[in-house]
Amino acid sequence: MPTAPFSPDWTKRYSTDPYAVLGVAVTADERRILKRYRQVAKQLHPDIQATQAEDGREFANQVLARLVNPAYQRLKQDKGRAETLATLRFKVRRLSREQKLSAQGDLAQQLRDSPEPEVDVFYEQALSTLSEAQYSSFEAFTQQTAAIAELNLIYLRRKMGDPVIREKRTGLVSSATVQSSVTVNDDTLSGQPVSAPPPNYAQRHIDRAKTYIANKKYMQAIQEFRDAVRIEPNNSDYHTMLGQSYLMNKMGGMAKVHIRQALKLNPHNTVALKYAKHLSIELTDLNASSSKPKKSGGLFGRFARKN
Repeated sequence: MPTAPFSPDWTKRYSTDPYAVLGVAVTADERRILKRYRQVAKQLHPDIQATQAEDGREFANQVLARLVNPAYQRLKQDKGRAETLATLRFKVRRLSREQKLSAQGDLAQQLRDSPEPEVDVFYEQALSTLSEAQYSSFEAFTQQTAAIAELNLIYLRRKMGDPVIREKRTGLVSSATVQSSVTVNDDTLSGQPVSAPPPNYAQRHIDRAKTYIANKKYMQAIQEFRDAVRIEPNNSDYHTMLGQSYLMNKMGGMAKVHIRQALKLNPHNTVALKYAKHLSIELTDLNASSSKPKKSGGLFGRFARKN
């Protein structure tokens, strides 16, 4: 194999996104990163590659030493992950400002156009598809890694929202302008500690469920989504994601139950509407059931039932 592909410039180009090199999501935690690293390192190990052609062994040795190991060293610590994400977000802002951030691959285009409640699930599924054969050959590595890097940028773009483009300041800025852009907390002025926002336990279940989906462990994902629904039973998006998981596990009846509930909570949920069509759910029935008067309950209800 020619040495040019592993020149310093080639290595630098791929090392800008270690998440793409390892084939893991930008939301991956330390355990998930370690698991993926072990999978890749095992696949590229010299003992496994012993029966391969010389070109294959050379590719495995070079990419493991020059890209995979450094990527893992960079992402295994919280500080490294934070710095990497900051760099990627800066790149997204710069490319967006220059109008150069475009989705070229099919999966990146689909992610760009996905409805908001479906972004996370689609991202994990697309990433799983791309990373599955990422290290099967040199050609697969170059194509799949580039596609994952593009997918990561589009995902971050979707999660960051519209980037704020600030005009360059010229001359002096009035004090009134500066003061109007600063929010002062009374607790800060009084020296009292500022209380942290309460933890979002439902979101923790959602995040774990997405990790299970990426690993095609749909039953575990279903359990996590169910826990999230228990915490926030009126969240239409959570019911939609639970319905999706049931459908992935070929449990159409349960999928219908939660897609119906999602639409009762939010009749305009675009993702739920799409799955309702797929599951042949009659929307007129939903409208009729939601318009029925509720039975009276409480103290007066109990007296009424006795008479």
